[in-house]
Amino acid sequence: MVRAVSRLLALSYDVVGSVAEGAGLLPAAQELRPDVIVLDVHLPDVDGLAACRQVMQANPEMKIVMFSAADDPVLERRALEAGAYAYVKKLAAVNDLLSTLERLDSERGG
Repeated sequence: MVRAVSRLLALSYDVVGSVAEGAGLLPAAQELRPDVIVLDVHLPDVDGLAACRQVMQANPEMKIVMFSAADDPVLERRALEAGAYAYVKKLAAVNDLLSTLERLDSERGG
């Protein structure tokens, strides 16, 4: 799934990197300094919400878009409380992810 999302995003954005496991997220964020991180809520090795909090503590200027298969308002609220800019449901289609990124880009003046 990481590769598929990365390829899709690369059609419209500069994808500077990707990680398949949460343990690599913080080091990659520190090294690559992306403007936006698309982060799955459910990662194979760590809790995505905890990973979001870690990145936001270390890099409050970064924006995180949580991407999840769960259509769960409680999980969405928790993601936003963890510092996520937005919560996009995978079932809502990739168009929602792209429109969220476009909105974020326009807010930043890009």
